[in-house]
Amino acid sequence: MKTTVKSLLIFGILIFAEPFFLNAGVPPKPNPPRLVNDFAGMLSQEEVSMLEQKLVAFNDTTSTQITVVTLSTLDGYDIDDLAQRIGQEWKVGQKEFDNGIVILIKPKSGNEKGLAAISTGYGMEEIIPDAIARRIVDNEMIPFFKQNQNYAGIDAGVNVIMDLASGKYKAAGYGKKKGGPLGLIVPIIIIIIIALLFGRNSNNRHHNIGRNSGLPFWLLLSMMGNSGRGSGGDWGGFSGGGGGGGFGGFGGGGFGGGGASGSW
Repeated sequence: MKTTVKSLLIFGILIFAEPFFLNAGVPPKPNPPRLVNDFAGMLSQEEVSMLEQKLVAFNDTTSTQITVVTLSTLDGYDIDDLAQRIGQEWKVGQKEFDNGIVILIKPKSGNEKGLAAISTGYGMEEIIPDAIARRIVDNEMIPFFKQNQNYAGIDAGVNVIMDLASGKYKAAGYGKKKGGPLGLIVPIIIIIIIALLFGRNSNNRHHNIGRNSGLPFWLLLSMMGNSGRGSGGDWGGFSGGGGGGGFGGFGGGGFGGGGASGSW
């Protein structure tokens, strides 16, 4: 009898304590609710305010909730797991869409590496696949973090996520939008060839020097302008009309482990 009572008591304690073990390491849900939670002090107050207004405006316009969380320590927990548990515990995103995203960052400190993770709700996993989440962390955010430009790194990642979440382009078009050095070099080579051809032509037609010599210049301006728009013009991210009336709270979204992380 005593053994049975003791077993039931232990079982009851374990059931009661289970939520505490499951939520270990997860910071308390912000009250009042907010989307930017800079527990590690990586941002200035002005930067926190700007980012909060941006995320609130995006939430108001699209219903997609993106929360940014920084922690000075993970207490030994895996950053991907912790980001997913923050999303699940805080209920980031709308219940009917599961369209929440958690950006979790632990800054570099001493000999410890800096870590950054993107965790996607169930409804965002196809829109931002794991491979794309990893590229956003590695290509958009970490290069700025390495230069101690914390706000720029977070903002760059947020911009890409907003563009993908709002359907500005799909995950498959992410690499194409970035362009890269080759996307700028090729037009320059073409411009040089055209300029040389027009230059040779103008030497053979002295009476048309004025008109022919001016054409490559305007062609150069036009092509450089188009090249700039192709490689970087689409990367301004979401631009909303202010923060509205403030963030009303998380909507009950669910998370299943989608996303990726990186380190520096």
